[in-house]
Amino acid sequence: MRGPSSGNATRWSAQSDVIPMFPTLVWRFELEAQLRKAINARALAALSRMRRDLTPLAPGHGWQSAHTLHTLEDFGDLTSCVRRGVAGILRFLRTGYDAFEITACWATILACGAAHKVHHHPNNFLSGVYYVRVRPGADTINFHDPRNQTGIIRPPVVDLTAENTDQVVVRVQEGTLLVFPAYAPHSVDANASEAERVSISFNIMFSGFTEHLSKPLW
Repeated sequence: MRGPSSGNATRWSAQSDVIPMFPTLVWRFELEAQLRKAINARALAALSRMRRDLTPLAPGHGWQSAHTLHTLEDFGDLTSCVRRGVAGILRFLRTGYDAFEITACWATILACGAAHKVHHHPNNFLSGVYYVRVRPGADTINFHDPRNQTGIIRPPVVDLTAENTDQVVVRVQEGTLLVFPAYAPHSVDANASEAERVSISFNIMFSGFTEHLSKPLW
């Protein structure tokens, strides 16, 4: 039996493309200057009142408000922006549901050196965050690959690309509003600036589900 001749290598040619599957989408809105300034001023004033009897945050420490900011008048303009943005996203996703509720809304303040470990928001459909005060060194959020199975085999990467990374870093600024699937793991690196980092997070769930599912697990 004769084997194939090395001098007779079969030529292979084909058309190819890459099929993107099951994307994890993050929607980014940038509020216009006048609206951003008004929302941020009211938010900072309200949060200052909430913290007036507390000691200043020590380096490496953070603070979170109650999860009911969406019920307060001081945050009405922000929740209106959230509702308009989410309504557009649900139309884009063609979910078949248009009635939704903000199930929670809360502020997070991180002092210099404070971080927020990887987490997600169970029992919600969408989550999001609005940035009130960010400075260089505290102006990013990390999104981690939600597909746990990809961690079974991790070959070394010689050239990092969007197609082989397991983490995406999104840069933000004051007035940025992000909305993303509640299942998407995310984290915040340690605040490397001297100023406190102030953000307001929220969760979204379909109105028809809120009476039957357990409460959000923030």
